[in-house]
Amino acid sequence: MRSDAVKKGIQQAPHRSLFNALGFTKEELHKPLIGIVNSYNEIVPGHMNLDKIVDAVKMGVAMAGGTPVEFPAIAVCDGIAMGHQGMKYSLATRDLIADSTEAVAMAHQFDALVMVPNCDKNVPGLLMAAARLNIPTIIVSGGPMLAGRVNGSKRSLSSMFEAVGAYNAGTMTEEEVEEYENKVCASCGSCSGMYTANSMNCLAEAIGMGLKGNGTIPAAYSERIRLAKRAGMKIMELLEKDIRPRDIMTEKAFYNALTVDMALGCSTNTMLHLPAIANEVGFELNIDVANEISEKTPNLCHLAPAGPTYMEDLNEAGGVYAVMNELNKKGLLYTDLITASGKTVGENIKNSINLDPEVIRPIDNPYSKTGGIAVLKGNLAPDTGVVKRSAVAPEMLKHEGPARVFDCEEDAIDAIFAGKIKAGDVVVIRYEGPKGGPGMREMLNPTSAIMGMGLGSSVALITDGRFSGASRGACIGHVSPEAAVGGNIALVEEGDIISIDIDNKSVNFKVTEEELEARRAKWQPRKPKITTGYLARYTAMVTSGNRGAILEIPKSE
Repeated sequence: MRSDAVKKGIQQAPHRSLFNALGFTKEELHKPLIGIVNSYNEIVPGHMNLDKIVDAVKMGVAMAGGTPVEFPAIAVCDGIAMGHQGMKYSLATRDLIADSTEAVAMAHQFDALVMVPNCDKNVPGLLMAAARLNIPTIIVSGGPMLAGRVNGSKRSLSSMFEAVGAYNAGTMTEEEVEEYENKVCASCGSCSGMYTANSMNCLAEAIGMGLKGNGTIPAAYSERIRLAKRAGMKIMELLEKDIRPRDIMTEKAFYNALTVDMALGCSTNTMLHLPAIANEVGFELNIDVANEISEKTPNLCHLAPAGPTYMEDLNEAGGVYAVMNELNKKGLLYTDLITASGKTVGENIKNSINLDPEVIRPIDNPYSKTGGIAVLKGNLAPDTGVVKRSAVAPEMLKHEGPARVFDCEEDAIDAIFAGKIKAGDVVVIRYEGPKGGPGMREMLNPTSAIMGMGLGSSVALITDGRFSGASRGACIGHVSPEAAVGGNIALVEEGDIISIDIDNKSVNFKVTEEELEARRAKWQPRKPKITTGYLARYTAMVTSGNRGAILEIPKSE
């Protein structure tokens, strides 16, 4: 066993003495050491139940003959970090999570890992670590939040942000906002719509690293505890069979994940995280392939914020496996791939029935014939821009209007709330990319403000930053190259006419090549906003959004 390096033989007597100090018995040291990566803290609502999930995992490991050993991973609550300097750290934590997990797992030579994430960056960060370490690993998340209820209707965090916009527009009172505040986040768990955390937890199932229900069983359900126990037991089977993350997360498995992504209408952040995980596996996942997959993959779900259904509804309808079974009716999945269940994709999904055709549309009656995400290109986004097509109003799939240009999120918010943004405008927020932000902040506040002010069907937003999974509307993010490195988004001027055609995958601004070159000659790079600490190092190493904002050592001149 891998852990023999820290527990077996006379040379390891000092190591065993330290295990003795921890209270381990000889019997425990004779068994495989299973690292339990616990993302628990007291600041993330999606993590407040992870202590119970981890206890259940430990019990499962012990029941199956292993010795569980818990260690932590950090986490940021994107909702609490939203709209201020804290959001600069959100995406950046993904790499800290991967790096610190690698460090602890390698330093202590665990035989296998059970990873217990929940919210936005923990899931991709831990999947990156799993791919990098390539020892038997399984993911079991903390589960989604139950939807809140206001005036008899289900509501979630995106409703809360939009309520602030409605208040500023004068269409909601302070008392009504307070009612939302007290009711929309109804329980522990990752926020209840198809936001980034739930998107990635569902895709952990689709890619084969999580068991059935990983993405959809609500955090408050006892079934989630039983799932955690099964994950603890299952890791011992994966260890015995030597099934490793790179056996599971093959290139075909990523195509499965992208296909399910399109059917579910996941967060655009998946277009950052899947390439980053693939990079750790050892291949480049060019997000242009998303359009190819989208063209043949129908969108089957309209979960919040795209529609009125929530994660609990998807769970009752049969969950991710039921969606996959619908997709498989048209041969859209690779079904012979091994998964963390020890079985193939086909074996996993064959008996998963769609129990609610209103929540999961049948394959022959989709919301749309194409998928929920589109990758756009044009002179405004020569490399890529990304939009959650399934959450765009039909009348905004094609839009043309004057640019309203802002060099940071805060200036855009001020203008929206001051009533300076009018129907037809295209709000451009730049210098918020991976390097320019730094950290590629989510733009949930401006998108929610636009919706709350009643402009969602007439105003588009374009940024080199990114969007929360809770954002909806004609919101194009991940524009690459970003402004900080001289991308064309840095050359847009107030009043330029911007043309968006989502169906035809294009985003352009109407200036001549000669004018563009003249502007480029005048452009000057800006000094980094942050010059000390982690974000300074992050700025120096991070790549563009179209590459997943992965970190690379800068090449010497």
